[in-house]
Amino acid sequence: MSLYKALLPCKVWRNALVPSRCATVYNPIVEKITKKREAALLGGGPKRIESQHKKGKLTARERIHLLLDEGSFHEYDMFAEHSCHEFGMNEQKFAGDSVVTGHGKIHGRPVFLFSQDFTVFGGSLSMTHANKICKIMDKAVMLGYPVIGLNDSGGARIQEGIDSLAGYANIFQRNVSASGVVPQISLVMGPCAGGAVYSPAITDFTFMVKDTSYLFITGPEVVKTVTNEDVSFEELGGTKVHTTISGVASGDFENDVHALSQLREFFDYLPLSNKDEAPIRVCHDPRDRLCPMLEKIVPLDPMKGYDMKEVMKAVADNGEFFEIQSKWAENIIIAFARMNGKTVGFVGNQPLKQAGCLDINASTKAARFVRFLDCFNIPIITFVDVPGFLPGVHQEHGGIIRHGAKLLYAYAEATVPKITFITRKAYGGAYDVMSSQHLRGDTNYAWPTAEVAVMGAKGAVQIIFRGKDPEKMAHDEKEYVDRFANPFPAAVRGYIEDIVHPSNTRALICNDLELLTKKDLKNPWKKHGNIPL
Repeated sequence: MSLYKALLPCKVWRNALVPSRCATVYNPIVEKITKKREAALLGGGPKRIESQHKKGKLTARERIHLLLDEGSFHEYDMFAEHSCHEFGMNEQKFAGDSVVTGHGKIHGRPVFLFSQDFTVFGGSLSMTHANKICKIMDKAVMLGYPVIGLNDSGGARIQEGIDSLAGYANIFQRNVSASGVVPQISLVMGPCAGGAVYSPAITDFTFMVKDTSYLFITGPEVVKTVTNEDVSFEELGGTKVHTTISGVASGDFENDVHALSQLREFFDYLPLSNKDEAPIRVCHDPRDRLCPMLEKIVPLDPMKGYDMKEVMKAVADNGEFFEIQSKWAENIIIAFARMNGKTVGFVGNQPLKQAGCLDINASTKAARFVRFLDCFNIPIITFVDVPGFLPGVHQEHGGIIRHGAKLLYAYAEATVPKITFITRKAYGGAYDVMSSQHLRGDTNYAWPTAEVAVMGAKGAVQIIFRGKDPEKMAHDEKEYVDRFANPFPAAVRGYIEDIVHPSNTRALICNDLELLTKKDLKNPWKKHGNIPL
């Protein structure tokens, strides 16, 4: 017995393969249906199932049974077959073709999903395969339920030629139409190559499984032919690449079982659609709980870092949050959490990485997250400790102006409740960008350790008092610190609501979220804006 069989409940494993038999009177049609159903449940057959297990992977149906609440899955198009007759394909047909589709429930909440079956033609996409996916996506949008895709496919079915390409385009169109209407999640659990990668790329979140999942436009053989580079599947498009270098993946998991259990947890943070609220969970963590550890978390030395994740843990319900893209652009943190039982999004600069500067990747990462939160009416809590945008030729030539503007645009466009805490530095344009009051932040607070200024004292003095003797400049630097390196300049101008004790941060967030539940802010009518992509 494989590791995965051992991990699965016996009932789930049995039900994944054998249908129930309730007919008592012999009927040849019923018998034919039963045999066809049994064949469909076996996918590509026992040998290919065993091959899948040897690779450390579950089958399409096993994945569905682990992801969904027991007994909740309702399948569509189990008997559908491909219509290709070329290259002997008319003699190779499997009920359901190479994907399992339908709807079910996760923690009692409806979801539509598809699970590609690598045991049938390597999970390759035919027109029938595409039509099955499009059907459940259309239903999901019409009914207002999320879509989850479990991707495990060798790509387009070459025997079908352009029909397969048309099938991909039909799926892409639905991904775009569903964007911002219902949450879309991709879990890549095997290969995903060529045009197939663009559906996960359009969805809101893309997760991967270590050692078994890959994402790339062109495979190693093509790369070798075109560029003469020798590269492995893992080096080209494995989880390490997409979670640390490209930023394509939202996160990665140890194996199929771990991935599906974490996806169940993640799903619980999301609303069903843009017309629904995220689920509210019973909270036994007092909403007015003090966070005394925050009083001393910011070092006295402004050059020393501290972990902004500890701030988030301190204020979140039960100290829990679900971080997204934790290994990419680590100088900014994005995560889902709950405050008094309600889902919120956390965005925070990370002083431990590049001093919390905003750079190209951090701006892009946070901007996409902020836009998702705004799409689905999830409040945004921002923790600011940012000394500015990262300087350098590489950043300027890479387009930091354009990429930084994405985050500015996202915050300015957002109409959901926005609560901001400046914990330490808020310098220059980065102060503006990080959900400042000027970008319609609802409540902006400063800790006593906050500094709101154009730049740090040393740099400012060198510009203002250029040419003066060092002793005089040291005096001027102290004067600048006394005047500007504190939260008072912003407070006296009304740019922050209050200078607060850090220990009160959780209580303030919970109180403001309750106050802002009736917030009704709308942007001017437009077909859509033109974000600086």
